[in-house]
Amino acid sequence: MKTQVRILGIDDSPFRFKDEKALVVGALIRLPNYLEGVMRTEVTVDGTDSTDKLLEMVSRSRYKEQVKAAMIDGIALAGFNIVDVERLHSELGVPVITITRDRPDFGKMRSALMKHFQDWEARYSMVTRLELREIETQQKPVYACVAGLDWEEAVRLVAQSTVRGVVPEPIRVAHLISSAMVRGESYGRS
Repeated sequence: MKTQVRILGIDDSPFRFKDEKALVVGALIRLPNYLEGVMRTEVTVDGTDSTDKLLEMVSRSRYKEQVKAAMIDGIALAGFNIVDVERLHSELGVPVITITRDRPDFGKMRSALMKHFQDWEARYSMVTRLELREIETQQKPVYACVAGLDWEEAVRLVAQSTVRGVVPEPIRVAHLISSAMVRGESYGRS
């Protein structure tokens, strides 16, 4: 992708599992770090509506045509509300990359899903469908799944969008905004 491309970073706000909904923010960043727009939606805590809500959020936005890729903080929002990354890519028509700081423990994740959800197999399938791979950064590695972009290009895009630390700027900004909207000021590591 060319320089100054617009990437939509997506992150959920802090929430409690007793909450019905959680705020999700999309921050449209012109790389490397110029905030061009912000959008929001809500998803059900531990629900199954994250993909639909993200599609609706972007589709109704005046920034829709400017989004050239999306980066999500992890593959799940609001607990285990799993994002169908391939469907999101297909219906938005842009590449989608999930980024996580730490390598997930799929065994623990599978056990938690089995314990709490009747549809655990479908959720686990969405989590494991795409290969999770390591991306080296100047600090420590991050882990990513990619739909709609070859791996080398995804690695370049992550590097191009990471201004400082390990988290790409679109995700970092979405995190700061979502936590401030819920708590009154930004909170937690981004």
